Amino acid sequence: MKKEFSCKPESFTETWPGQMEWFSWHYYLAAIPSPVFLVTSYKSNGTENAALQSWSTFTATGGEYICLLGSVSKSQHLYQTLKETRCCVLNFPSKDIYDKCLKTIDNNDFDKDEITVSGLTVEKAVKVNAPRVKECFLNVECEFLWEHELVPGSQIVTIALKAVNVAMDSEHYDENKLGRYGKTGYIYNVHSRQNPDTGEAYPECLGVLEITE
Repeated sequence: MKKEFSCKPESFTETWPGQMEWFSWHYYLAAIPSPVFLVTSYKSNGTENAALQSWSTFTATGGEYICLLGSVSKSQHLYQTLKETRCCVLNFPSKDIYDKCLKTIDNNDFDKDEITVSGLTVEKAVKVNAPRVKECFLNVECEFLWEHELVPGSQIVTIALKAVNVAMDSEHYDENKLGRYGKTGYIYNVHSRQNPDTGEAYPECLGVLEITE
């Protein structure tokens, strides 16, 4: 039986002040997964920047491959580096290196090489002035296209990026070997889920895609 939800369920309570305003209660009700990847660029002092991202999607038009970063804060290093350098790399990890990618959240000081100190390896991008993560099986080099506030006056923006070069490990684009999906392929952010009847919450976790015929 379907239930209709046009306002926040009474069972949904905040675990920290402003939680339901920052993310919206819809986030916890729908819990729609999205791919996890590291956006890498150079800060103005030349050090490496790495921002673990989700809330994003990919599309194509007129022969161009476009990434929409759905939620970028104007206060983050990522926003500043994209405005300054107009380029970045999207690095897609498999599950086995996710813990190192997660470390970039803590290693985010302006003077730190965020990729290197997190235990990952930098390699030079081919078409843009940004670092790539060697251990990631897919690297998409991008140029900045535009930004748009989610709502007028918001500190959160959506950013559009255009792919200009792609590097992909041959073991992953061969579906008879590691492939793109399953436990060795793309990982997804399975958002925090709540039961609207009871308010029971489940922790955020990772997911993978299983191909069905």
